[in-house]
Amino acid sequence: MTPRILIIAGSDSGGGAGIQADIKTVTMLGGHAMTAVTAITAQNSLGVQLVAPVSGDIVAEQMASVLEDIGVDAIKIGMLPNEEVVRIVAGVLLAWRGSAERWLPGTRMPVPVVLDPVLVATSG
Repeated sequence: MTPRILIIAGSDSGGGAGIQADIKTVTMLGGHAMTAVTAITAQNSLGVQLVAPVSGDIVAEQMASVLEDIGVDAIKIGMLPNEEVVRIVAGVLLAWRGSAERWLPGTRMPVPVVLDPVLVATSG
């Protein structure tokens, strides 16, 4: 079975970081990457020109779409651009924790969640 990885992060128009880099990594390691985009950025090798947070409601719907239908074997969290998105992501994951899907299939091991926050953005 191909591991299903939900990536919750911001985009990188330059493709060198963010959700684009995570998708490449998951794919190269043989996983199935699914995404919830938290911010849209304009960035390149010179730096970050713009960060536009995605509405918390949209982030929640993206997460719910994956969690309720496809399921996940791991979750990776990157850029959470503001307090609203932090609260939404935490709320969705806390609600999901009570469901049977939070366990890895056939085990009583919880789905791993990796928090890899963006503290300082450099050049994509």
